Amino acid sequence: MTLGQKIAWDDTILPFQLDQADIRGRVARLDGVLDGILKQHDYPLVVEALVAEMALLTALIGQTIKLRWKLSLQVQTNGPVRMIATDYYGPTDDGEPARMRAYASYTRERLTDAAPFNQLGEGYFAVMIDQGEGMAPYQGITPVAGESLRSCAEAYFAQSEQLPTRFALSFGKSTEAGGNEHWRAGGVMLQHMPKASPFAQGGASGDGGLLRPEDILEGDDAENWTRANVLLDTVEDLEMIGPSVAPTDLLLRLFHEEAPRVFDAQPVRFGCTCSEERVRNSLSIYSAKDIETMTTEEGIVTADCQFCSAHYRLDPATVGFDAKEGSGDGS
Repeated sequence: MTLGQKIAWDDTILPFQLDQADIRGRVARLDGVLDGILKQHDYPLVVEALVAEMALLTALIGQTIKLRWKLSLQVQTNGPVRMIATDYYGPTDDGEPARMRAYASYTRERLTDAAPFNQLGEGYFAVMIDQGEGMAPYQGITPVAGESLRSCAEAYFAQSEQLPTRFALSFGKSTEAGGNEHWRAGGVMLQHMPKASPFAQGGASGDGGLLRPEDILEGDDAENWTRANVLLDTVEDLEMIGPSVAPTDLLLRLFHEEAPRVFDAQPVRFGCTCSEERVRNSLSIYSAKDIETMTTEEGIVTADCQFCSAHYRLDPATVGFDAKEGSGDGS
């Protein structure tokens, strides 16, 4: 694959379908967008790995949402890494890039030398979809279980949606010839097409009594799912991350007997929606007396975006529902 082809596929999600197996999927490649997410913070390596995995899952899942919708993934636990939150904003118009952002909250002193997933404790994995003004948001939750964030996402789809789903992910720091070390990520998602009446006749066989894909499918569906997963098991890390194999070539290598059908790739970029206006709106519910308790010794109100580290400085007289006309010196 040439440099131009690599650049064209970086930071994209390619949707595809295996018609004969009744399976849909996505291939994602993250480079600049992942770098944009991680460079906002000085995370320890184990935290960076968790954020990278969560961002890759978000890209693969988020591609299915409609224009202007927002998908959020969130993990909250009682472990050293208390929270990981990601947002995926659907494109504003056809052909426009989607936007992603992410951050993690952790207690540095509690981090260990164990694997990244072991930095999480007991908690939950949540999927939230905001369909826009006038629509009720959707939220689904499943316990943190298994051996990775990937397995948590698979359990969520099996348990909450009864949609057999499989992720193959690869992510880590990469150094290309003549370049600097930076994070790259790539992955493949398989998902059985929704059925009118999903069922799990044999009970749940997953960790913590959660459903697994094998609990939901039977007959030809189960056979097709097993075959597709056996083929996906042959994927190599470098094939998913690139840069030597284009996603279209990867699909042909894995699923050529299934005649994969690809659709238009969705570009994705790092993007944060924070702004001084949003900060002011969030403070508009407070009285002047409340705002006074938020004012620093310098006589200003400050706010920091957890996603992009933007710092806002506002005149307390201009915020809250008692605000006077005027603007602060947001920065």
